[in-house]
Amino acid sequence: MLQFLPAPLVGALAGSLMLLNIVFWVPVLLTVSIIKLMLPFKAVRLVMDPLLLRIAEAWIAGNSGWMRLTQPLNWDVSGIQQVSPRQWYLVVCNHQSWVDILVLQHVLNRRIPLLKFFLKKELIWVPIMGLAWWALEFPFMRRHNAAYLAKHPEARGKDAETTRQACEKYALVPTSVMNFLEGTRFTPTKQQQQKSPYQHLLKPKAGGVTLALDAMGEKFGAVLDITIVYPQGRPTFAQFLMGRVKRVVVQARTLPVPSAIPAPGQSHEQALRIKVEQWVNQLWADKDAQISRILGQSTGLAT
Repeated sequence: MLQFLPAPLVGALAGSLMLLNIVFWVPVLLTVSIIKLMLPFKAVRLVMDPLLLRIAEAWIAGNSGWMRLTQPLNWDVSGIQQVSPRQWYLVVCNHQSWVDILVLQHVLNRRIPLLKFFLKKELIWVPIMGLAWWALEFPFMRRHNAAYLAKHPEARGKDAETTRQACEKYALVPTSVMNFLEGTRFTPTKQQQQKSPYQHLLKPKAGGVTLALDAMGEKFGAVLDITIVYPQGRPTFAQFLMGRVKRVVVQARTLPVPSAIPAPGQSHEQALRIKVEQWVNQLWADKDAQISRILGQSTGLAT
């Protein structure tokens, strides 16, 4: 709508509207969350949790509002017609930019339950947003490398416990557990360092999905597999705010929830881990081919 304005001015306006939306909704979110914290009873939680979700959905709707006002976006979305806000979902997606989060929230808001992201522990210190993520009970994970774990073996397994505790809370109200399987945003440098076998993706990590399925697999009604493509190339957040992203392709498909039957002498967790690793590798091979097709079609449209 405002694409006639210079890009820096559009970016400043979009950023200001985004900040105003945050400043309005986060205090409301925190007030309800503190009441829930002071009254830690299941009956209170069953009332407050849906209220917190409605507040978060209104916040996301506000983001969609300023995006519609400032961004000349052509949305090419498919595969979300049959989803439901009353069902638990495990959501997996490729990850290229911080813009992915706004895209996912815009496309899925009020179509499925609120997306709950697994975040790095350090993000709790992000001004305002860290408090909002805490209020919405996003799990904060402490990632350790192999060298740290060798020196501090007691830290091993803490993320698994954090995941299980979060999933126990999510079992009370329909929730969408979101997992970027690559664990980080795609860049060509990371792709080369990993020696990724995929053209458009980093190697997927099955650990988070395995933990979520082990903790609440019986609750999930389906897996929602989402592929995001920016035909003009991966945008930075600043480029997005300035209206320089013209088209976003979002393709979703609903899949059965992976399950596993342990072999003799094998634990359920071991069997599930093997099953999920196989499932994830096939999923990523299919997704890589899917992205190639989308980019090929986009190139054809451009010519």
